[in-house]
Amino acid sequence: ENGRNIYQNIKNAIQFLLSGNFAAILAVLYASLASLPVPFAPVHLLFINLLTDSLPAIALGLEPHNPEVMKEKPRAMGESILTKPFLTSIGVEGLCIGIMTMTAFMIGYRNGNAVLASTMAFGTLCTARLVHGFNCKSDRPLIFTKRFFNNIYLIGAFLLGLVLITSVLMIPALDSIFKVQTLSISQLMTVYGLALVNLPIIQFLKFIRKK
Repeated sequence: ENGRNIYQNIKNAIQFLLSGNFAAILAVLYASLASLPVPFAPVHLLFINLLTDSLPAIALGLEPHNPEVMKEKPRAMGESILTKPFLTSIGVEGLCIGIMTMTAFMIGYRNGNAVLASTMAFGTLCTARLVHGFNCKSDRPLIFTKRFFNNIYLIGAFLLGLVLITSVLMIPALDSIFKVQTLSISQLMTVYGLALVNLPIIQFLKFIRKK
């Protein structure tokens, strides 16, 4: 049981990292194909990799053991962790996050303000990835179960990451350091809303897939 739980935790962390990175790649690719400004500055990517990648991924590796894993069908000997269903999940989840990220970008770019657009895309991607950590706890929908909140490390990573990204978006003194524009409250709520909407969408997709 311990071995299966450890394997599942590692798999969940990999899914979190790959789906989030795929979302960022899709956003950059879309901006390039649509001849839009680059959505992320190098410092944005550094922030994403150091904080909204590392902390939730480590927390997912510390997910409490779940006896339900013993009911899962054993994987074939020598089977790669990157199976077709696993890669499909990564692709679909990354696509969802990428769409919301570029939606935020286009909202910010309505008046031709590339810095505002980049800021909203950056904020949405970071926050969406923090939220996505809860999606990656299991390949089953957990949103209305006790397991959704049973990992204190993941909750801590989420709260710390949310405080940090909100500070970057809302403290004017950090604008020049992080290449952002201070957001209004309504713009911040838009970022939060677009990031959060991935949770019910991806949880519903997990429900459909399991059915």
